Amino acid sequence: MADQIKAETRSSFGKGAARKLRAAGKIPAVIYGHGAEPQHVSLPGHEVSLVIRRANALLELDIEGRTQLALVKDVQKDPVRQIIEHLDLVVVRSGERVHVEVPVHVEGEPAGDVVVAQDATTVTLDAEATHIPERVTVSVDGLTEGTHITAAQLTLPQGTKLVSDPEMLVIAIGAATAADLGESEEPAAEPAADADTAADNG
Repeated sequence: MADQIKAETRSSFGKGAARKLRAAGKIPAVIYGHGAEPQHVSLPGHEVSLVIRRANALLELDIEGRTQLALVKDVQKDPVRQIIEHLDLVVVRSGERVHVEVPVHVEGEPAGDVVVAQDATTVTLDAEATHIPERVTVSVDGLTEGTHITAAQLTLPQGTKLVSDPEMLVIAIGAATAADLGESEEPAAEPAADADTAADNG
């Protein structure tokens, strides 16, 4: 489901103009795709920062009375302050299918003293633009050492298709080491006898 956001067109560009927008609580963005000329807009900062916490956020933009669906494609942040500096949005249409990277969420408890290694944190799916899943859930409940789960073995959300390599390793269940169990691999060494004390005792 798309989040409704009111956007304003902008004609001023460059670092100075972007800085003024951010100071006013807005985020500069560009919308592109479907062969149309890129549209430069500004978006309400607080609303958008909440929306884009989700992967592949879909926005229903109201651009001066005209509605446009757009998918968040790239988020540029200040590396130090983590302030959103710019957004890239791609035009989508209702019913259109898109390729998106969807996070893989692991749940459940494996059997015994084992370690769950997640080799892939996302998978690429083919999904309808207006029904992009927030995540793909994989259960490791009761799985034993030596179990592997590939992309082909994932239970995909309804209406989606796998684009990633079906043989891509997603989860591997391995034996836990002493370090994983919080134990020391070697017994602690006995403290060395003080030389002076040994001499006194001799």
